[in-house]
Amino acid sequence: MIGEWIDIGPTGQISPGNARTLPVQGGEEIAIFHTMDHQFYALVNKCPHKHGPLSQGIVHGTEVTCPLHSWKISLKTGEAQGDDKGCVPTIPIRVDAGRLYLLRSALMAARAPQVAA
Repeated sequence: MIGEWIDIGPTGQISPGNARTLPVQGGEEIAIFHTMDHQFYALVNKCPHKHGPLSQGIVHGTEVTCPLHSWKISLKTGEAQGDDKGCVPTIPIRVDAGRLYLLRSALMAARAPQVAA
């Protein structure tokens, strides 16, 4: 298991209801979300609609609202909610001893979501 997960820092670096970004060399920027009920989620930081920065959106429950056109994206699945169609890649994240870890293989495999028409 050593090497499968990348330590990205302490849980306290992201206050509840907020997000931070993680640049990935040669890959897509990742948004790490901390919900008000103290859960953590990680998504590629691009809305599937017009690539808005999800990390700058409003976190509510287990969704984030894109700051550009108000698309609601599930933090659990990356799927657009309601009548909107599209999906952003999710990255497995875990918490251990107050530290956040991302699954290395998923992080490296993350690609940009397709732009919806």
